[in-house]
Amino acid sequence: MMNVITQATAAVAVVTLLTTLPQNASAKLADRGRFEEAAKKKQQLPTNNGRRRMVAKPPPRNVLPIEGPKYRATRKHIHGDFFKENDEKIASSSSSVGARSLSDATTTSTSRNIGGGGVRGGGGGVREEAHDTSSVSSSSPGPEQFRRQLSSQLTGCCHNYQSYSAMDMCALYGNDCESGEQPSHDSGDEDCTQAGLSFIGVSFSVNTAKGNPYSYQLCDQFPMENLIDRNYDYVMSMDEDGWLVGGGYKSFDYSGKMPYIDSSHTELLRIGSLDTSYGGTSIEQVYSAMESVSFPPFAIFPEFVKGGGGGGSGDGDGVPSSDVTLIVSVVDSYSDYDSYSTYDDFLDSLFDAMDAVGGGACMDDHDTDPHVSMARGVKYKSLTHQQKYFFQSNLEVAVWQAMYPKGVVIGSSSYASFPLESKSTKKEYVGYGNLYFFFDRANITKAFHPNRDLSDKEVKYSTIYSSGNAASYYEETTTIDFEYNKGSGSKDNSNQEYYEHNPYGWDARMAKHDMTDGWDLPPGCEMEGETFIGIPLSRSSDSKLQSTSSFQDQFDFEYLLDRNFTYIKKFGTNHGWLVGEEIGNGAGSIVDKDTAHIPIFYTGTINADMGGIDVKYLVKILKKIDFGTLYIKPAFVFQDDDGSIKLQFEADANSALGYLYNSLCQMLGISWNYESPYNDLGVYSNCAMHAAGDRAKYGCGPDNTNSGGFCPQLTLAYRVGFQSEDHAAEYLQKCNNYVDYWRSLYPTGVAVGTSKFCPEGGCIALFLQRQDPLYVFSPGLGGSWVTFMGGTSAPTISPAPTYEGGCDNPNNSHSDKCFRKKHARKTSAVAWDALGAIGQLSMFLLFFMATTLSISLFLAKARRMKNDGESYLGFFIRDLQGDPNKKRKKLRKKVGKGGVLDKDLLEDEPPEQYNKTRTVPARLGKLALANKKKSKRHSSAATIDSDATPRASSSKTPRASSKGPRRRPNSGDKSKRSRSKQRSEVLADPTKDANGDARRQLV
Repeated sequence: MMNVITQATAAVAVVTLLTTLPQNASAKLADRGRFEEAAKKKQQLPTNNGRRRMVAKPPPRNVLPIEGPKYRATRKHIHGDFFKENDEKIASSSSSVGARSLSDATTTSTSRNIGGGGVRGGGGGVREEAHDTSSVSSSSPGPEQFRRQLSSQLTGCCHNYQSYSAMDMCALYGNDCESGEQPSHDSGDEDCTQAGLSFIGVSFSVNTAKGNPYSYQLCDQFPMENLIDRNYDYVMSMDEDGWLVGGGYKSFDYSGKMPYIDSSHTELLRIGSLDTSYGGTSIEQVYSAMESVSFPPFAIFPEFVKGGGGGGSGDGDGVPSSDVTLIVSVVDSYSDYDSYSTYDDFLDSLFDAMDAVGGGACMDDHDTDPHVSMARGVKYKSLTHQQKYFFQSNLEVAVWQAMYPKGVVIGSSSYASFPLESKSTKKEYVGYGNLYFFFDRANITKAFHPNRDLSDKEVKYSTIYSSGNAASYYEETTTIDFEYNKGSGSKDNSNQEYYEHNPYGWDARMAKHDMTDGWDLPPGCEMEGETFIGIPLSRSSDSKLQSTSSFQDQFDFEYLLDRNFTYIKKFGTNHGWLVGEEIGNGAGSIVDKDTAHIPIFYTGTINADMGGIDVKYLVKILKKIDFGTLYIKPAFVFQDDDGSIKLQFEADANSALGYLYNSLCQMLGISWNYESPYNDLGVYSNCAMHAAGDRAKYGCGPDNTNSGGFCPQLTLAYRVGFQSEDHAAEYLQKCNNYVDYWRSLYPTGVAVGTSKFCPEGGCIALFLQRQDPLYVFSPGLGGSWVTFMGGTSAPTISPAPTYEGGCDNPNNSHSDKCFRKKHARKTSAVAWDALGAIGQLSMFLLFFMATTLSISLFLAKARRMKNDGESYLGFFIRDLQGDPNKKRKKLRKKVGKGGVLDKDLLEDEPPEQYNKTRTVPARLGKLALANKKKSKRHSSAATIDSDATPRASSSKTPRASSKGPRRRPNSGDKSKRSRSKQRSEVLADPTKDANGDARRQLV
């Protein structure tokens, strides 16, 4: 009995061990016994945070699985240094290694048979059977045999840590997701639990040729575009927003900055949060308070441009970053016998009005020092470049001071509608001296006009620049008479040490970049760029202001957001949640559409003249990469050192995503550490933020070396401040609990996509910036298409085949000609799509109505005509066959007027033959006889036929004369008598018919 219990216990233990191991649908183990022995080696090991997790101890080599993903996943633990050395050798070859020497690669690939009989290198890997090196050296394989065939890679990922929780993964990646030791940014005001960015201020927005075409023209006095360095003569890089003044950015810009409109302004009063439940002030309250306050036009005086303050995190010991700010002041004007200026009176009245309407505690208690934020996270090429920039910008300010010695009222003679997205077609006149309510820095919702018009003197100054009278001021102003040494970039700032950007101090880890700060550019790159290759994860939602496409249905990131500010206090930038901000959010964050994505490879600027790569060549290169379906798997949510909340995905270097990263580095990476890129086009970039020798195995994660740029992450928000450390810890705990659900749902990752976008899943996209995917590429050379600003076009590569063999050559399968030939649509499908949604619905309704009408008619006929006991089907078949006893009606010839044929039968015969023929009138039909009976009788008795026999008085009627027609009983009507007379005339003169017309005689 005990033996039976012991055996049963052992069996249960074995089954339990088997079920705890990661299950891979694609795994096949040739020796089950080895698998059981390997499972017994599992043991419990404690983690750094005291938790216990399952860790697989590397078993002896003789008990390892001999094939399948299990073998490939654990091969590094067994082969050790050999694989490290082997991968380094293989990584030196490119994905398009045709022009390189293949001797090292062949030697490496034939040294040992690995992973089921083949080698999969990082970039130029091949799969060959094991054989002697001598045989390889004698055969000279072509470069095509060494091309990277990414589409044949295993598409799953992340097999090693399936049993790990999100918190465990966070510890493995070296992050803290439990303590909540993050800056809280708590202001100490217990009544205000949500910081906001809404304000009342003056706008300096301009509309320029190089800026966003939708920018307002609200300032005709200060040409703000003269203050910015759009050509990168002095500036090296900035944050992702770029210049906030000077017209904004177009959607397609070389720098890849966010395509926002000009948002230059100065705050006068910070309203803060707009959510009254968190201590804010509603928009209605702000409007009511402003409408109750009267104010004159205020004059603005430009002071100077300064640096310093703010700035980003910086990349290690690289170039320092700072903000650029234009300092302005409101000119004080006094009425007679008043000790307070009109601006001070306005502020007092405004605070009183806000208190009267119940303004919240989040509103500032004092006015804001007037200034214009021009750019953030700015990095210059050197201190010399920095000082030259501030000299040029302040020289422009000196011109403005000469032009407006006592300030100028800001305004414009243009027309505008507020807000910009307003559907109202009627624009209002802007005018001069307005104050505006800014929901966020890029969204003006209402303009408030002053209580009077400008005087003639004020109009003169306000229109100097717009009227073209500013040239003389630029010619005469050549020096700066004021000091601008009040910040970084000062001309006499002795506290700032000299620095100069060293491009050779660039590091591959800089690819993991803080987007609120500028880049440190590599050698040969003269312009930054935000263009990158990544995985789009955005989704469409009705709560977003701007329309966006749905690129995936697998992850709903709304469960990771704290929209009601239960845990977070504020955002450190003007951006809120990057996965889509709500309209009317209380924080006053910029209402962006969903821009969720995972950046994989930053290509930098697309300006070839500044060291980048042209977008057309970039697209051509990406179209030739044969990558496998990309699977991703969430790992954990954390807050990085820069304060950004991110969702980390597992960095599996052996997945298709890792192989794709290797290929991108080999084809588009910069030359670094004696490694150079290679592609078939021979076109490269000096501005990519990844080295040609970088590999996925050098990226982040416990299995990688953490020295490269491979680290798939999704940024949820920038610089988030929590209410306290406890709130931060609780928020991360809740987020990671949901990540655990995703990890259980997708144990080996998931290929994201939708039924309309990338239905097979696993696509990548080329982003100009995080807001606009430009091109999408399917795995396995499955096609590529444009998806810019919601538009799309058919998959295409080139207008004609570019390789020999025409469309039979697989290399030409994605050209226009071959693609259309292979995927030719049916004419019916094209016609159906051409109808559109409304046309298709109309056709469906028409077909439905016709069908129901036919059925109704059939049922009505069947009820009336079917036999007793006969089914509807039987009647239907009998009705189709028809009645065999029914005689067909004979057709009659159509009779003309007068009972004769309307046309001569023989009209070609000569007229002299008419006398030789006799015409017989046709017999009238029943219808003609009935009409004759209904006709009225003739009043004259002379029209009665004289040859007719009188009607007999008896019942018997004697026979008529043989020479006259026989009379029918009771046929004394006029028509019969007239017809009898006509017949007598015809018999008397056969050459005439009853109407007197000559007829030919029938033979």
